[in-house]
Amino acid sequence: MRITIEIDETTLEHVQAMTGESKKSPAVSKAVKEFVRRRMAKDFGNLMMDGAFDYPSTPEEIEALDR
Repeated sequence: MRITIEIDETTLEHVQAMTGESKKSPAVSKAVKEFVRRRMAKDFGNLMMDGAFDYPSTPEEIEALDR
């Protein structure tokens, strides 16, 4: 999908350097995918810490099940 976005040149240069992509579109795409992956992992971690899942999540809880 094509979109038009405005990103300052310095930020775009950082994105290209950090992603290892020399072209702008692949660099932005890779950066956005990484952002989404990290946010999803953070949100999952928050759900775990809030007890949203019914399985052990701390080392102590896991060790207690092994006994």
